[in-house]
Amino acid sequence: MTDVPDPAVGVVIAAVGAITPHGGSAEALWEGVRAGQVAIAPVRRLPMDQYQTSVGGEVTEPCKPGYDYAPGSDTRDLSLDFALTAAEEAMASSGLRVGADIPAERWGVAYATCHAGWRSAELALRQVQEGHAPDWHRYTYVPPHAGAEVLSAAFGLKGPALSVNTACASSAHALAHALEVIRSGAADAMLVGGSDAFTESAFAGFSSLWSLSPEPAAPYSKDRCGLSLGEGSGMLLLLSRQTAERTGAPVIAELLGYGLSADGYHPTAPHPEGEGAARAIRAALASSGLVPDDIRYVNGHGTGTPKNDSAESNAVRAALGAAAERTALSSTKSMIGHLLGAAGAVEGIVTVLALRDQVAPPTATCAGLDPQCGLDPVAGTGRPMVLDTALSNNFGFAGANATLAFARPGGPGAPASGIGPDEIVVTGFGVITSAGEGAEALWDAYAGGRRQGVAEDGLRLARAEFDRSAAGTARERRRMDKVSQLAVASCRAALAAAGADGDEAAVAATGVVLGTGIGPMESSERFTVPVLSEGARAANPGVFPNTVFNGAAGHVAMALGTKGPTSTLTSGHAAGAAALGVAYDMLRAGRAERLLVPAVEAFSPAVLEAYRSIPLFGSAAGRRYTLAEAGIALVLERRSSAQRRGAPIHAVVLGHASASDACGIGRWDPSGDGVERAMRAALDRTGLRPHDISALWANAAGLAAADRPEQAAAERVFDLDRVRFETPKRVLGEPIGAGAHLSAVLAVGAWRQAGTRRPVLINSSSLGGTHTSLVLSPAPLPVTESGR
Repeated sequence: MTDVPDPAVGVVIAAVGAITPHGGSAEALWEGVRAGQVAIAPVRRLPMDQYQTSVGGEVTEPCKPGYDYAPGSDTRDLSLDFALTAAEEAMASSGLRVGADIPAERWGVAYATCHAGWRSAELALRQVQEGHAPDWHRYTYVPPHAGAEVLSAAFGLKGPALSVNTACASSAHALAHALEVIRSGAADAMLVGGSDAFTESAFAGFSSLWSLSPEPAAPYSKDRCGLSLGEGSGMLLLLSRQTAERTGAPVIAELLGYGLSADGYHPTAPHPEGEGAARAIRAALASSGLVPDDIRYVNGHGTGTPKNDSAESNAVRAALGAAAERTALSSTKSMIGHLLGAAGAVEGIVTVLALRDQVAPPTATCAGLDPQCGLDPVAGTGRPMVLDTALSNNFGFAGANATLAFARPGGPGAPASGIGPDEIVVTGFGVITSAGEGAEALWDAYAGGRRQGVAEDGLRLARAEFDRSAAGTARERRRMDKVSQLAVASCRAALAAAGADGDEAAVAATGVVLGTGIGPMESSERFTVPVLSEGARAANPGVFPNTVFNGAAGHVAMALGTKGPTSTLTSGHAAGAAALGVAYDMLRAGRAERLLVPAVEAFSPAVLEAYRSIPLFGSAAGRRYTLAEAGIALVLERRSSAQRRGAPIHAVVLGHASASDACGIGRWDPSGDGVERAMRAALDRTGLRPHDISALWANAAGLAAADRPEQAAAERVFDLDRVRFETPKRVLGEPIGAGAHLSAVLAVGAWRQAGTRRPVLINSSSLGGTHTSLVLSPAPLPVTESGR
């Protein structure tokens, strides 16, 4: 195979861009931060009379990006505008030209957000409450992946396009995944960052948890009482070092490595000793070739809540040991507030510029250090300091932890060599669909041509019903929405099928990489609708933690005890395929031995109303197209790990590739160029030729605008007289982000039933032209079956 990741590939940061409460550029951000200027002030854009606080880090700089992502509509979304503004600065600052200096096909996007376009959802829901029909474009801004596809289209970037939503750690995860994309050889450049804008739901939610400070937050201080929310965007341009040298691009710093982990402890509170966060810090050091004595500065998560700051300080001590007492730990949030999904990128920019200028940023509002924190917070203003390396911490709801390791150009540290190449195999399945529970029920429905779903008010829907007790006790399930219950139940079944459920150590070492396109819309709607109609007093603190997209992954970790790397990919209808690709890259790089990869989707009333209102799903299409709920989990594992455990091996994941049409929200290239590039790249990276493939498991689901381009591309790549063209979604429905998982389970069933044991290719595409192709091969038959 040709896709072995090369950890020796250096990844550098060539340019940055930002729009924050400090102004409309990265330099304005840095100048405000190093001077210790607090930009947390009374919020003007939203009514603030019902919350714990009236202050926040509001962006007041005019924001007018050049790209029009909704031609024909006068609606905009502020989180998208923030992202475009920051990206315009980063792209211009690099001096690089797409297509001329770096081919568009070798330049990708990794976008992160916590609330995505939820402000647009609030405005649409309020219009519905008032008896008006919202502009349907607003619904298209809500999914996190809209940001990735807007950025791809705005700059013509046709490489991999990912979107990540791990709450407050989102853009740190995006940087980690982009690093692996470049090291795997799938791209030479990645535009990476995050964006979030104020929402009424966020203020109401954090108020309901009594987490907001009435004054600007004072992280690490003995009198701290809560966090300050902020908004804005940060973008970083990552290049392989070879690409930077070839193009003469500037190099501000290096991104050496990262660490990800799960607390598996509580939906909102960190482990009090920082146990999970410490594992993320240690993993970042290990992946970067660093030791604790190399670290003199950590840009902390530092929210200002009593539990977070002491837990983080404990984690830094646990990870760095004696070196922690010589390490500065400061919080950028003291000056601009907590930018949620954008925090990792913005604080990464601050860390990078601190290395450039050799100044440790301050915790501007720290007065009277809490002895339970106890580390040096750099109180007041920035401090000149010799800095060769630095860490940046970001920890999120549902126990998602991330630490990034940066270095000045030519500084110490080097990517760790990993643990050597190994095949990635599938050792277990957990399947819940409208056809029933288990892989056999799914296969029987498909083989029997039993079309799923029934017509419901203009849409054809296939709902998944299952034994809810598999998700936990009645008391445990009360904390979960349906998408979380699907995740826990399918993951529990997959672990059992993989023979890992009784091995406590194996389960603890297992990570979770979840894919979802709809995500927690049931909980988000349940939380937001009362807030919009009755005000913040109607905010339900029991529901709010489930409004983050990674909430389902957090419930898996808490229910099953998984504590390995965790992340959540939100690439729309291609989310599950993106999760499989990210998991594959992490396993190949030695970041884990075993990963649970669930893809889960469940409907809510507002989600279905959004689908009905979007012209793409008009009445004619609605009769041909079925939306389906699903919870399908795969266990991906390094072959060496599976063999040590004596685990069953159902398939080998040979590789994957992604490509973007770069046409914008809800638009495909009608020629099928993007999906063709994804298929050809997947074959190239696995060393296969088209005639080596026995079946193409297509994305086709009954929408002509997407099906016809894929069909045309398939006819150019394959001889369809010799390669089966399977269209399972036309029978079983489109399970949104679980489509790749659906096809993978069916492909294994086909090998068992038909006996044609040759590789297959699986296509999965978002509705905005993000395409992922995966290549699966059957596991070699045991000697007793093969006769050898």
